[in-house]
Amino acid sequence: MADTIKCKHCGEKRAPLGFAPFPNEIGQRIATEICPPCWASWLQKQTQIINHYGLDLMKPDAQDFLFDNLKGFLFGEVKPEATEATIDTSKEGTVKW
Repeated sequence: MADTIKCKHCGEKRAPLGFAPFPNEIGQRIATEICPPCWASWLQKQTQIINHYGLDLMKPDAQDFLFDNLKGFLFGEVKPEATEATIDTSKEGTVKW
């Protein structure tokens, strides 16, 4: 594996993630084309998406939705029919319990 790569997400020259987070082709792409800071950014975004949409990751549709958003976030690959997750943060910090 290369010592440095040009990260597909941020465009910076950095060390690759170095491990496949999934046992499939997309996992291998992430290991060799994405840097650790961008992977950490995705993990935060992933948590927001799961919580905001209440995804049940046992369901294939929820998994597909999350993987489509992963590809869009990290690689800029968006299917024409895919729905990109958007999270409204305009009220963040203003909700009183």
